[in-house]
Amino acid sequence: MAHRLLQFYLDGGKSVDADTYEEKCAHSSDMEGFAAQAERDSVKYMQVKYMQDHKDQEFLGVISGVTEWGIYVEIIENKCEGMVRIREIKEDYYTFDDKQYALVGQATQSILQLGDEVFVKVKNADLVKKH
Repeated sequence: MAHRLLQFYLDGGKSVDADTYEEKCAHSSDMEGFAAQAERDSVKYMQVKYMQDHKDQEFLGVISGVTEWGIYVEIIENKCEGMVRIREIKEDYYTFDDKQYALVGQATQSILQLGDEVFVKVKNADLVKKH
C-alpha cells in the first residue's frame, strides 16, 4: 500500500481517504496472517504424516523446549518437533527445575535442558490433532 500511494502521489494524484486505506491495510494484514497460518498448518500436517510411517524408529534430536510436563525435541534429520512426556523418560524420575529451566533426574542428578542432544523414538503420530 505504501509503495502504491507513493507512486500515486509522484504521478500527481490528490490526497486519498485515510479510512479507506486503513481498512485495506487491515484486510491485507489479515490475509497475510491467514496465509502464514495455512502454510504452518500444511507443513505440520506433512510432518505428522511422514512420522506416521516411522513409528518405533529412533532419531537424534535437540531439546527445543522444557516444561513441567516434559521436553520438546526437534529431530535433526527432518526438523519435526514432538513432545516427550516426563513420565515417558524411563531411566530416572525427572522433576522440573524452574531455576535452571531443566529436568533433573532424582537418582542420577542428570540434567535435560535446552540444546541438549537426545535420542527419541516415535511413539505416536496423530494427523487429526497434528501431534
